[in-house]
Amino acid sequence: MASSRHPSANGSAQCEAAELSDEQRQRALRDRGELPAHVACIMDGNGRWAQERGEARVVGHHEGVTSVRDVTEACAELGIDYLTLYTFSTENWERPDAEINALMELLVQTVKEERDTLMENGVRLQTIGDLSELPGSCQDALRQTKRDTAENDRMTLTLALSYSGRWEIVRAARALATKVEEGECSPDDIDAALFEEQLDTSGMPDPDLLVRTGGEFRLSNFLLWQSAYTEFYITDEFWPAFRRPQLYASIRSYQDRDRRFGRIERASADDPGPGT
Repeated sequence: MASSRHPSANGSAQCEAAELSDEQRQRALRDRGELPAHVACIMDGNGRWAQERGEARVVGHHEGVTSVRDVTEACAELGIDYLTLYTFSTENWERPDAEINALMELLVQTVKEERDTLMENGVRLQTIGDLSELPGSCQDALRQTKRDTAENDRMTLTLALSYSGRWEIVRAARALATKVEEGECSPDDIDAALFEEQLDTSGMPDPDLLVRTGGEFRLSNFLLWQSAYTEFYITDEFWPAFRRPQLYASIRSYQDRDRRFGRIERASADDPGPGT
């Protein structure tokens, strides 16, 4: 995986917004190069954004919902096929009960309120993770919205909830072990393709671009298997400040990468220089 870190870019993003309309910026991105088919986001920094402003952490979570809406709509408008958001990890269950309860209430409220917006934008909602750990009200709201948006085909929005990359891999390994034990397949049948069929993300392409806000350089147990060749974009911006201008900057960075997937160009095969 390749990564790139970018400091806060509010100034440049605002200048760009003043110079071009959003439609023009999107057209320029499409003309500039290939767009990522699948964008994944580690939405970090809600609490720190709020604390910098002397607010409770939950205020940052509420503001983060606005970023989710803006980024989702921008991705759908651009023609990106998949957007996956790291919404709540298994490790997040270790947070104070008051914050967890506020997050669960916000999740229910958001899923219900955004249902019409998802329909208007042709976005299908999916989830990955151990949803059985969520409160019943969350499960009900998610189930209803997934049902309502099931036929939408403009973009797939996936929320990773009570999700852990290690948990997903272990569960896939157990599923294959059961198949072997029951005679459905032999150990020699197991390859990467069969393994991927056991993952929550089965049927989805691996992420091309993974954006992490908040400045940290780690995956935090997110899409561990799927991110083998993902391009990273790390920004010091906190998630509540990450909107469509910042998204466009991450896509431009992605377009500037040389994605070789471990290969080298044939012309340079006999002359591998430093860093190849």
